[in-house]
Amino acid sequence: MNRLRAALRTAFERLEVLLDAAFPPAWNPLYHLGGLGFFFYWIVAVSGVYLFIFFDTGITAAFASVERLTHDQWYAGGVMRSLHRYASDGMVVVMVLHLVREFSLDRYRGARWFTWVTGVPILWLVFLSGITGYWLVWDTLAQYVAVVSTEWLDRLPIFGLSIARNFLSSATLDDRFFTLMIFLHIALPLVLLLVLWIHLQRVKRPEINPARGLAAGMFLTMLALSLVKPATSHGPADLGAVPADLGLDWFYLGLYPLFESWPGVASWGMVLVLTLILVALPWLPPFRAAPAAVVDLANCNGCTRCALDCPYEAIQMMRRSDGRPFEAEAVVDPDRCVRCGICAGACPTSMPFRRASALIPGIDLPELTVATLRERVDAAGAELRAARRAGAPQVMLFGCHPGIDVTALRNEAVGAVSLACIGQLPPSFIDYVLSRDLADGVALTGCAEGECRHRFGIDWTEARLEGRRDPHLRKRVPRERLETIWVGRPETGRLRDALDAFLARLGEVEAPKALRRAAVPPSRQLEAGADHG
Repeated sequence: MNRLRAALRTAFERLEVLLDAAFPPAWNPLYHLGGLGFFFYWIVAVSGVYLFIFFDTGITAAFASVERLTHDQWYAGGVMRSLHRYASDGMVVVMVLHLVREFSLDRYRGARWFTWVTGVPILWLVFLSGITGYWLVWDTLAQYVAVVSTEWLDRLPIFGLSIARNFLSSATLDDRFFTLMIFLHIALPLVLLLVLWIHLQRVKRPEINPARGLAAGMFLTMLALSLVKPATSHGPADLGAVPADLGLDWFYLGLYPLFESWPGVASWGMVLVLTLILVALPWLPPFRAAPAAVVDLANCNGCTRCALDCPYEAIQMMRRSDGRPFEAEAVVDPDRCVRCGICAGACPTSMPFRRASALIPGIDLPELTVATLRERVDAAGAELRAARRAGAPQVMLFGCHPGIDVTALRNEAVGAVSLACIGQLPPSFIDYVLSRDLADGVALTGCAEGECRHRFGIDWTEARLEGRRDPHLRKRVPRERLETIWVGRPETGRLRDALDAFLARLGEVEAPKALRRAAVPPSRQLEAGADHG
């Protein structure tokens, strides 16, 4: 399983790098598959309403009304039909890519199981919605879909009479069939919308709208495709003849040749097993989660920052339980916590300057505490000082576990510390590194821009550095000594080049006296940093 995930992840990362070269992160479609899925859904819904206005139900009227829309009203109805078709195909494509990509990134186990499992019925609802749409056209392809579907259903021993017998001749089929299909084709997408809402219940600030540029580009592409290659029908259905020479839409009908040829036990067994595997995948093999974030009430003042920054609604603010004079306290739900540490980076008590008492913030990760982080920063700084050469600048590089292994980049000019997520880094650590003369500059890296494994690590980090989100980086920290380099795992060379360019710039920057503490006695250093604790 790990090898399969690794191979898929490598493939996606290489493709993302190529798309990053062509588009800004906000327009890279692989970073916004969920939002694109919603975008395609609304195109399908709007175009479907238009088509429904002109659609006639009935064995003979259905095909004729669709043909009038397609040819007589090609500039409106024909375009709407094509948009309806291509947006439906687009939904299937982004849905499958989204599923495979989340699997490759290991974002389906542990606390994320709920989102994955609720995504399985979405697959079926999209498939069934598309199948009912084919029937409504009532051409030879629709006839093929109807016959194969009903014969496949007849293989289940739950129906008293054969369903497929209704398609033996026109005499056994009446207009109520199209009324039923219309009902299903409207009802299923509505149920789909409800399940999508449930699917996102554990995701804070889900992306349901792609960037305007990406949405506009996708829409114009589908519009151009609708004009150049409009969707058309096969010949009219004829229940007295067997459909032949069909152009199957493999987005929806790829399994139909199997349904047609395989015995009922094999075809239904295949579908059932695949569905059960998808549902059980988060527990295959059993997932061993690291300890969830823990709250220390002695250092929690109920400021709500950790709850606001948590990407997965894992932290709730509850009534104070220890009698201290604060209104609320943070409570962590271990079943939702993904162990990203973003909450620790948001806590105002995560201050490395604190020396008079133990460095225990209001919320922390047990396996990588803020105190441990300070120890690693001090150790990396000591290594840099030991290797310091006159006139040669040095950088402290912070990275994250899902991204490039920054510890492999250590040398006499670069010290490195890795975190669970770059959002785990409190901004005060940047001040700490520079004011304690541990390095001449600080560089932050992580995942590729627009694709943080924990969703908001990069966004919150940038907002904190720019003073748009608490805790923010103090104004006294010289920004010319800070660099952010958001690159994906395959871009180690690009990270090295960016570090070399940053070191070159640092060599030209005069050291700010207010932050150079080398000549200041230790007692004065503690005194100067007291306002951070």
